[in-house]
Amino acid sequence: MHSQFEQLVPLNVSVITVSDTRDESTDKSGAFLADAARGAGHHVVHREIVVDDLYQIRAVVSDRIAAADTQVILLTGGTGFRHRDVTPEAVAPLLDREIPGFGEYFRALSTTEIGTSTMQSRVLGGIANRTLVFCLPGSTNACRTAWNGIFSEQLDATHRPCNFVEILGVEPVGTEAKAS
Repeated sequence: MHSQFEQLVPLNVSVITVSDTRDESTDKSGAFLADAARGAGHHVVHREIVVDDLYQIRAVVSDRIAAADTQVILLTGGTGFRHRDVTPEAVAPLLDREIPGFGEYFRALSTTEIGTSTMQSRVLGGIANRTLVFCLPGSTNACRTAWNGIFSEQLDATHRPCNFVEILGVEPVGTEAKAS
C-alpha cells in the first residue's frame, strides 16, 4: 500500500489523561500530546482527565469512539503494572482490531531510553468505529518517544509507504473519515 496523499490531512484528536492525581495545571503528558498534535497541524477537539477506574475510562473512551468529531484518541496513563493501572483492560474490549506492531515498536524505541523497564509498558493501539485509539504511559518522556518515534510519521498522511491515516478511510479530496 502506498500513501495516496500529497499533503497533510488534519485529523481530529482527543487527548485523555488517566490519573487520580493530575489536574489541568499538572497534566504535562496530556499537554505535551495536545501541543504536539496541534504543532503537526491536527485539531485537538477534546481534552479530558479521567480517574483510574476501569468503567469510567471505558465510558469516556466509548463516548469519544462514538463521537463524529474524533478520528484519533490518545490516552496517557494507567498502562503500568500497579493495582490502579487498568487502561489497557478498559480499552481493549472496545477495539474492533488491535495494532500489535504499535506496542512492539514502542517498546523497541523505549529500550534505548529505559532499558528492560520497557517490559512493564502495556501500551496498546487499535481501531474502533474508524477511530484510532492509543494507550500510552503517563510519563511525558514516554509520550514524547511515542510522538516523535511513531505518531509524527504515522499520523502524517504523506508518510510513505503507508500510515495510519489511510486505515481511517479518509479520502484525499476532503471526504470525512466518519459519516455524520
